[in-house]
Amino acid sequence: MDSNGYSDPFVKICLKPDMGKKAKNKTQIKKKTLNPEFNEEFSYEIKHGELAKKILNIFVWDYDMGTSNDFIGEQGGVSEALECLKNKDKKIERWHVLLNDNTVKDTDD
Repeated sequence: MDSNGYSDPFVKICLKPDMGKKAKNKTQIKKKTLNPEFNEEFSYEIKHGELAKKILNIFVWDYDMGTSNDFIGEQGGVSEALECLKNKDKKIERWHVLLNDNTVKDTDD
């Protein structure tokens, strides 16, 4: 939370094992909120046979102009990939609980 009592959150997602720049996406920054809703969609083209080997990491950051962004939380796992394997060619939507781990560092990539 910033000194004004709010946060300027944004989300970075990364598909692992890394597929280069195509594996990374970032949402818009939501200004001055503690309860953001992003409603943004990202997609990856993955062969069905490779899906079980992928992990989608989700990181939430607080944007700070002129200083390092503050880490808010993360979620990552294979449950989405397994759900996609069971429901080929169907859209899967999930809410995620974030874990607070201050060991993560923000990189501008």
